[in-house]
Amino acid sequence: MAADGALRAPSPAAAAAGVDVLITMLSDGAAVEGVMTGPDGALSGLGPDAVWVQMSTVGVDWSDRLAGLAARHGVTFVDAPVSGSSRPAEEGQLLILASGAGSARARLEPIFDVLGRKTLWLECVGDGSRLKLALNNWLAVLVEGMAETITLSGVLGLDPHLFVTTVAGLPLASPYATDKANAMLAAQFAPGFPLEHAAKDAALAASAAHDHGLELPLTEALLPRWKQAMAAGHGHDDVASAITATTVRNSEVAR
Repeated sequence: MAADGALRAPSPAAAAAGVDVLITMLSDGAAVEGVMTGPDGALSGLGPDAVWVQMSTVGVDWSDRLAGLAARHGVTFVDAPVSGSSRPAEEGQLLILASGAGSARARLEPIFDVLGRKTLWLECVGDGSRLKLALNNWLAVLVEGMAETITLSGVLGLDPHLFVTTVAGLPLASPYATDKANAMLAAQFAPGFPLEHAAKDAALAASAAHDHGLELPLTEALLPRWKQAMAAGHGHDDVASAITATTVRNSEVAR
């Protein structure tokens, strides 16, 4: 990255020194907190006029915790996770779910316009993370449903490609679901959205639901299966590799 013009820094604090806008986009809340705190943390390098844009998917509790951390340091905080995987990121086509700090919007819009195709502004800090959990819970259910149905087609004696091509022409399917289906059929698991991150987000959704007295039976059922796929070495592979966890109870089932 330095060869392409990025500036190297010996610590997060040094990287943050004098910047107007700091963006964090890391794997989870603990990683973000680790980068931001401590004597070498980025918060120690930020000035009072800086804006911290937190774009990681960290869930509700961590979003609130990080917002409180920013407030204690007198730093403006914007919760802005994104919807989209590696290809939309490369093409600047992410959907940015930004919430809070209305006074910072004018400063951030030129940056968001480069990173994404659209910014959805929400009033309350943390609502971006709440909406991201809902979106990624839906993603998880779609992926698992596709993996199971492809496997079902096979044990019924059908070519699974027939199911995918049929459903692709119906209102039942989304482009995302059919893209993942084709990846499953081809066993092409180059990571767009790694399975370990999708499982982390599904677990965050289940935890947030429990905090409100709600059960998510579909999400809770798929989590052990995805952990099985990760244990088999697919954690860094695309979420389409969830299909590797499907099992046939009776190997003699045939047409």
